[in-house]
Amino acid sequence: MSQAAAAEDPLSADTGHGYDAACNVVDSSGLLGELGFSADHLVQEIGVDDDVDEDFRRRLEELLDEELIDEDSQEVVDAVLLWFRDGDDDPVDAMMDALTTLDEGGVVWMLTPRSGREGYVPPVEIHDAAANAGLHVTSSAGVSENWAASKLMARK
Repeated sequence: MSQAAAAEDPLSADTGHGYDAACNVVDSSGLLGELGFSADHLVQEIGVDDDVDEDFRRRLEELLDEELIDEDSQEVVDAVLLWFRDGDDDPVDAMMDALTTLDEGGVVWMLTPRSGREGYVPPVEIHDAAANAGLHVTSSAGVSENWAASKLMARK
């Protein structure tokens, strides 16, 4: 992307990262930092299946300098990646499961297939489920061409 094109894009101008408007994804390893992850975080992963974004997972593990913690672990974590698709378990139950090992002040990133992809979950369903789980959606991000993420945090 040219400097002029980046300057026209508010996201790129603000963050200094390249931006792919075709899929609304920040095209940079800086995305992981923008999601609030750093090398000192313990991150658990729930709902992993063969359709997850392996490149995103690999980049996150490189940033953390360790493997993601699997869903069977009872270790207290700073963040949870909740891979969720339409047709999976109840979203409220999935969110409640994600809170089991989450440290106070931690965050859940609910990753769902993007609009038009198999397993797409409409944002209104995520917001409704979050409210029922005692959470609220604070932001969202496009993490890859096929996956979007919603940041869920406990209500104050």
